[in-house]
Amino acid sequence: MSRLATRFAKLKKEGRSAFIPFISAGDPDFDTSLAILERLPGAGADIIELGMPFTDPMADGPAVQASSLRALKAGANMGRSFELVKKFRKKDAATPIVLMGYYNPVHAYGSARFIRDAAAAGVDGLIIVDLPPEEDDVLRLPAAAQGIDLIRLVTPTTDAARLTKVLNGASGFLYYVSITGVTGTKSFETDKVGAALARIRAASDLPVAVGFGVRTPAQASAIAAIADGVVVGSAIVGRIESAPRDKVVAEVLELCRALADASHDARVSA
Repeated sequence: MSRLATRFAKLKKEGRSAFIPFISAGDPDFDTSLAILERLPGAGADIIELGMPFTDPMADGPAVQASSLRALKAGANMGRSFELVKKFRKKDAATPIVLMGYYNPVHAYGSARFIRDAAAAGVDGLIIVDLPPEEDDVLRLPAAAQGIDLIRLVTPTTDAARLTKVLNGASGFLYYVSITGVTGTKSFETDKVGAALARIRAASDLPVAVGFGVRTPAQASAIAAIADGVVVGSAIVGRIESAPRDKVVAEVLELCRALADASHDARVSA
């Protein structure tokens, strides 16, 4: 079994949802980013989303956009992102890492080279926001050959016909975007998310993680009670931006512990 399948199976057996924090690779600089990344599992992260910095992250709100630009200003690039994963893997062979980003930098790097280097670094999954199912064979097929899942997005506007296309070839887990719009700009309605998850689960056995509108422990708990995973990004990268540089690692991990505890306790408390 892959690391993602193993982790979701373990969580299902334990009756709890995955806490999935997002950080941008190299934000605010390589060493600080590595220090945060290496400590996230100890702060409760079950799966980690690592953003690939890009100058035009169109699906991301101001906080994630700013994190991408900070990383790029500090010298981040695709090779350095893979280096982060490699260094992480020297200490942690179990926690799944999913790279999240856009196809432009992947294309510029070279798709075949990208998949080869991702596999060598120890990447488990990919979320390429602007690569639709009709066009993702360029990555999905070589990724599958290397044991890397290409994770598909489902949104509030995904109708039944579109859902069938999204599910055809999906693997790892499904990422449900809880709002219409960009990350971190508004909140979700729990009842609507619950109804969407029921519809998705009727059509697929894949785990479903929810993100884009989750910022607080209370919101994480609400999602964890109904979803297989809770993704938090804007609140975390916002803390990276606001914390004093000598306290950024500690403050980010403190926030992640609170979010993880809320996610993990949700079903026990329900």
